[in-house]
Amino acid sequence: MAKVGGISEVKGNDNSLEIDGLARFAVDEHNKKENSTLEFVKVLNTKQQVVAGTIYYITLEATDGGVKKAYEAKVWVKPWENFKEVQEFKPLGDVAAEGCT
Repeated sequence: MAKVGGISEVKGNDNSLEIDGLARFAVDEHNKKENSTLEFVKVLNTKQQVVAGTIYYITLEATDGGVKKAYEAKVWVKPWENFKEVQEFKPLGDVAAEGCT
């Protein structure tokens, strides 16, 4: 069980439709805001923080002009209000090899 306010690893994120959906949402929102054309590839890692809802820290891989790059998205979710918001979306760098960041 996640401790309120603490950040913890999310296990099994590579098979989670929920996390995958949040990562795609973050890429889509970034593309709209920045008039960009990133294409989501996969989730690399996920952490979560329980607050008034849950903040997910999602490390993801996306392609930018054919180049694979890693990004971190911070997504705040309050399911009882049907609320989700990308709080931060930042590049981490190129993905040098499969599964490496």
